[in-house]
Amino acid sequence: MCLPSHHGGGGAALMAMPASADCPCGSGAAYGDCCQPLHQGQPAVSPEALMRSRYCGFVLGLSDYLQRSWHPDTRPAQLDLADSPDWCGLQVLSADSQGDVGRVHFRALYRLPGGFGYLEEASDFRRQQGHWFYLSGTPHEGVLKPGRNDPCPCGSGRKFKACCR
Repeated sequence: MCLPSHHGGGGAALMAMPASADCPCGSGAAYGDCCQPLHQGQPAVSPEALMRSRYCGFVLGLSDYLQRSWHPDTRPAQLDLADSPDWCGLQVLSADSQGDVGRVHFRALYRLPGGFGYLEEASDFRRQQGHWFYLSGTPHEGVLKPGRNDPCPCGSGRKFKACCR
């Protein structure tokens, strides 16, 4: 169930996502009711909503959106998604905001050749003129080692031992 965020041969490809499909951010809502409106320019209501839409942007290869939602003070000149992994899921560990600043601690899972890895980050967000922006964060990556009876990280809903093991 991991979604490839790029195709062999280089370059992140824009993936078509039907509005009625489950949103890749894991909210349980349809893409058209969740992250798609943000990708189309609607402001996020919270740092968590923006972070979820950015995860979804990485899954779908939306580098323009990722650039637009990055705070101008810390935004890179270019964003190359060619080496982006096959993202499998998102876990929001905590999220809060006070006034125009917010923080979201998350873990994003991805497929490795022999298993699964994760990127974990406590990200800082800032609101300016009614729009939340990703400001910064320090990512930590590692290898995920699910137990045989744990849910499979691919998101299938099956146990790891009966799925991607």
